[in-house]
Amino acid sequence: MAKRKKHGRSGRPTHDFASPDGVGETFKRSNKGGELWLYGAHACLAALANPERDVRRIVLATQSADELEIPVCDAANAAFEACQTPRPQIEWRDRRDINDLLPRDAVHQGICIETTPLPHPQIEDVIEDAQGLSSACIVVLDQATDPRNIGAVMRSAAAFGALAVVVQDKHAPDITGALAKAASGAVERLPYIKVTNLARTLDQLKAAEFWCVGFDGHADDYLSAKTLQGRNAIVMGAEGAGLRRLTRETCDLLVKIPMTDAVESLNLSNAAAIALYQFQQSNG
Repeated sequence: MAKRKKHGRSGRPTHDFASPDGVGETFKRSNKGGELWLYGAHACLAALANPERDVRRIVLATQSADELEIPVCDAANAAFEACQTPRPQIEWRDRRDINDLLPRDAVHQGICIETTPLPHPQIEDVIEDAQGLSSACIVVLDQATDPRNIGAVMRSAAAFGALAVVVQDKHAPDITGALAKAASGAVERLPYIKVTNLARTLDQLKAAEFWCVGFDGHADDYLSAKTLQGRNAIVMGAEGAGLRRLTRETCDLLVKIPMTDAVESLNLSNAAAIALYQFQQSNG
């Protein structure tokens, strides 16, 4: 189990993580296949605490030792206590070394971890989990492609109790470092489901007694307190592109968010947060 230790004589934090494999002195990218680098404090701490995550490396900036040492150890301990999941030793490096590991625009906050993707959940699993629930919510995104926008939607979906976020396999990204950072830990708690045929998935949800509500700026009806009562699929399109024709036609109802004419539309993640808040208020 990971244990917090006091600073050594050099002033550098030392750690004793479960089952350490050890790391070499040369700092370089892993050459193992299938690696995924996550970065940012919330995303990495959530991943470290998730016993389903296979974490290969933990890299922290020496400049961030005071603020990250204890949270990282606590997260590693949580995974070990939950399922005896071990974590590797921490590699302490300069921030510039971490910059070299990650994409140019990555805001890593002094921490990154190398891991492998989580198992791919299926929509049937979520439908089964929803059995017997009088109120439930699944977010379905049509034509959403921006990882940061999708990550922000996942963050709101987790905050307001949604069961999953569903996207189309053909257009949507896999979970990347950018998506995970925007989700702020939600990718560890909320299924991210990629499906081949979105309309067919909506039919599956309807058969499972989910009311499919599409959000469209040209709809006649407005979102209200009664719109999202009970079991719902909140269906949203990307900003600009909106919902495709077949997606709109498959929905049970089309609504729009009431707002002034000061702006033409809302960002996808903002619109999703409003809809999810209304779902929670309508079923509280």
